Amino acid sequence: MYLFIFTLLLVVFQYVNSKKVLEDYDQRLNRFMDTNEVYKDSIRNMNDREQPNIYSFNFDTNDDAMTYIENEGYVISEFIPFIKDQLMSLNIYEGAEHPLVPFASMTENKMLIDEIKLLNHKWIIASFTDGSYWGEMLLQYDITDRKELKFKVLDSVLYAK
Repeated sequence: MYLFIFTLLLVVFQYVNSKKVLEDYDQRLNRFMDTNEVYKDSIRNMNDREQPNIYSFNFDTNDDAMTYIENEGYVISEFIPFIKDQLMSLNIYEGAEHPLVPFASMTENKMLIDEIKLLNHKWIIASFTDGSYWGEMLLQYDITDRKELKFKVLDSVLYAK
């Protein structure tokens, strides 16, 4: 008889304890699912906001510009580094004025082009700085019949310090 009562108490204790553990797991799972839903909504909202910006004026995503360059007989994987190298090589110059940067340095440092972004097969945005002052310029580039590169500054801006 004692054994039966003891076993019954043990079973009731196990049942109550298991029920509490199961309810706790269920609450945690529900909180996790709610949080997960909030995160999914946030990601969906961010994607909806970024969708209009998908065309970011980048040479790497502009199929028409790449096709144009390939039709001219260039290999894209070699073309982009060639353009950037040619533009960066203009940072090695004598005198006080950069060959392309339309602003003179206002410090003892030279104006140098530091970032380049190819927009398409004709235009580049480049930033320049002398360490204290900085700006940006819109460049047009052309490749001559002799495979020479010619740059032309279309517009530029120097930011206030």
